[in-house]
Amino acid sequence: MNDRERYFLNQPRRVPLGLEAYAGDRQFATTLARGLELLRCFSATDVQLSNAELAERTGLPRPTISRLTYTLVILGYLRPSAKYGKYQLGSALISATYPLMASIGLRQHARPLMNALADETGGAVSMGIRDRLNIVLVETSRSRTGVRAAGALADTGLSLPIAGSAIGRAWLAGVDAATREAVLNEIRVKTPEDWARYETPIRQALQDVATRGFCAVDGDLVTQIQAVGVPYGPSASGEFLVFNCAFARPPASTQGATRLHHDIGPKLLAMVQQLKEQRG
Repeated sequence: MNDRERYFLNQPRRVPLGLEAYAGDRQFATTLARGLELLRCFSATDVQLSNAELAERTGLPRPTISRLTYTLVILGYLRPSAKYGKYQLGSALISATYPLMASIGLRQHARPLMNALADETGGAVSMGIRDRLNIVLVETSRSRTGVRAAGALADTGLSLPIAGSAIGRAWLAGVDAATREAVLNEIRVKTPEDWARYETPIRQALQDVATRGFCAVDGDLVTQIQAVGVPYGPSASGEFLVFNCAFARPPASTQGATRLHHDIGPKLLAMVQQLKEQRG
């Protein structure tokens, strides 16, 4: 442990975990950061959290958490859950995020092509943008012929780690070199376990996108899930968009990886190229 780490360990925590670098930044709005990081603690698997759980996840004192949850409930970003002492995300978040979703006009334009490919492959086709070290899905089309299987693959709002997912690795391959290296360094520093596990597949994915136009993941993140990813490029609003097609691995099949590279990948790449031509 170096002197800087000892200093922060012995100080009352002013910023949430992961944002220690901004503790002395006078331009950094600490209270705002606390409230936003608290909201980010909720997920599809943690839909109800108590003050104690929020304090553990953020590293902030319990009294601070109590003030934040009280304020966020008043503003509609949180609401008390049916389970005593717990909170859930509130409907105000939907209103807050709608302008971003509406600004990505490509979502509506891409939907027919995504629907068609989802039905053809029996999987789920998604569009995503970066959120820190994740890709958040902003549009998803699921196969109507395999609804139950496709429904478990993806949904709008789901976040996937850049390092471990096909859509994340395709994003890395598509952005400019400076942005790519900055994010790779962030993965290396902030999530060393992911870096140790995924560095080699990431490097392979960068090469695959350069030569084939797509990259593939065969159970890297979730054993039962296969996916391919293709970068699209910047949207009209400046967000770098990327697409994937994910589906459940065929049971007891040796053709899964072959299908990824010779069927699904080329079809997703063709869909993205068609979309680019239509948008001209």
